[in-house]
Amino acid sequence: MKALFKFFLNLFPRPLLIRLSYVVRPIFAFFMRGNRYVDPIDGRGFRSFLAYGYAKTRENVLSPSTLSLERHRLLWLFLKNETNFFTEPQKLLHFAPEQAFYKRFKKMQHLDYVTTDLNSPIADVKADICDLPFEDNSFDVILCNHVLEHIPDDAKAMQELYRVLRPGGWGIFQIPQDLSREVTFEDPSITDKEERTRIFGQYDHVRVYGRDYFDKLAAVGFEVDAVDYTQSIGKELSDKYRLAWGELIPYCNKPLN
Repeated sequence: MKALFKFFLNLFPRPLLIRLSYVVRPIFAFFMRGNRYVDPIDGRGFRSFLAYGYAKTRENVLSPSTLSLERHRLLWLFLKNETNFFTEPQKLLHFAPEQAFYKRFKKMQHLDYVTTDLNSPIADVKADICDLPFEDNSFDVILCNHVLEHIPDDAKAMQELYRVLRPGGWGIFQIPQDLSREVTFEDPSITDKEERTRIFGQYDHVRVYGRDYFDKLAAVGFEVDAVDYTQSIGKELSDKYRLAWGELIPYCNKPLN
């Protein structure tokens, strides 16, 4: 089953995979039910999760029910336990909306929910992150997760995120990050898909972020807190939820002044 799942991941373009997943998701969830692991997004238990990955397959990471990965479950727990996201009225901008969140956020009456992406079939606004069609200071919260590693001019994209976030607002901008690297690596001359997969981890990534990622966000004006929330959750629950131990959440605030 794992080999077949990876075959389909690589065979179809992502917009088509999103549509196909609505059909196959209930089948995986039914046959893999159990109580060893739990998806905290919907509370369902499974004997194992699915494998996922391009350059390198990660075992037991993709939830059969929500199709969430480690980063999605970590973000959900952080939003739920450490922010007012689920309780206070706010205008939310969500880039490349993930299936694990999209319908759930859309049902929340206290959210003024706007989604955007160039390619996603479920996004409301088709837009370039480097040239957003929104006015300055438009949003209270921005979620932009695993997007910036695809963007050649990520500094311009960060500036746009800063521009459309209101003063006092906050955002979470997760990326795949190699914490063993001090400095981000990118090379625009690498355009071959196989070579990009080998070097950057995925065929459509253009860089590998290092520990300086937080400095890049701070350079455009954000106040940045690199939160290791797995430490707060603990080893036992992190394993039960299948989180990536030590993954850092980039929690960014736009100063009032």
